[in-house]
Amino acid sequence: MSSEFKQGDKVEWNSSQGKVVGRVQKKLTSRTEIKDHTVDASEDEPQYLVKSDKTGAEAAHKPEALKKVDE
Repeated sequence: MSSEFKQGDKVEWNSSQGKVVGRVQKKLTSRTEIKDHTVDASEDEPQYLVKSDKTGAEAAHKPEALKKVDE
């Protein structure tokens, strides 16, 4: 089940270091480069640019990889 997120939503996701909490920066709907990595986002299969609260690192994730958390 895909979810819609908006800018500023607090979300969590899994990384190799464990759970990460951060905020949605924006919805990606076209091919985008992030840190020398190509994100194949599209209108039909969007991804979300998220920023870790702890490290400030940015990453792109598919909606099903994100879970909205309470403030």
